[in-house]
Amino acid sequence: MAGNLFIVAAPSGAGKTTLVKMLLERDSSIRLSVSTTTRVPRPGEVNGREYHFVDAPTFLALREQGEFLESAEVHGNHYGTSRAWIERQMAAGQDILLEIDWQGAQQVRRLFPGSIGIFILPPSLEELERRLRGRGQDSAEIIARRVAAALDEMRHVKEFDYVIINNKLPEAIEDLQTVVRSVRLRTTSQLDRHRALFAYLEQDT
Repeated sequence: MAGNLFIVAAPSGAGKTTLVKMLLERDSSIRLSVSTTTRVPRPGEVNGREYHFVDAPTFLALREQGEFLESAEVHGNHYGTSRAWIERQMAAGQDILLEIDWQGAQQVRRLFPGSIGIFILPPSLEELERRLRGRGQDSAEIIARRVAAALDEMRHVKEFDYVIINNKLPEAIEDLQTVVRSVRLRTTSQLDRHRALFAYLEQDT
């Protein structure tokens, strides 16, 4: 029984990380793929939990060795996902969630056409900017660049299977859980999970 591969993407400030964290807390049957990045850790982040933090030469060497299922450069930092780990987990029937950007999602879909793409949108650009300012981590110039980049990212929304508008967090997490549940209830998934039952139904009476 192969596991499902969920891709969650969003512009910075849309609440993707918060929603993913809440989903993982509520659903023990899904596991997050921890990406490798050259980005500097933010306050409170732990190496191996949020990301595998490496320097640029190490990252480029891993990419050259074919370690990554997908990789992308975002805001001057490199991000990549371990291909071997994903394949092992899915082969064992484990559902996996990738928290990546739209560029990475394109690469993953080419290799895993059955993956499920979910895009998180803010209710408006104004709200997105307010959230970015509320973090208190970036200068006005950086925030302006992030808002401009977010607009470009959001133009790729139609490439995804599901879209969640993160206006009110309780509703958004319910929507995300609903997507996961609906995928697991597809006929192909149920046939795979409950082979004995369906084999019985197919017997001649």
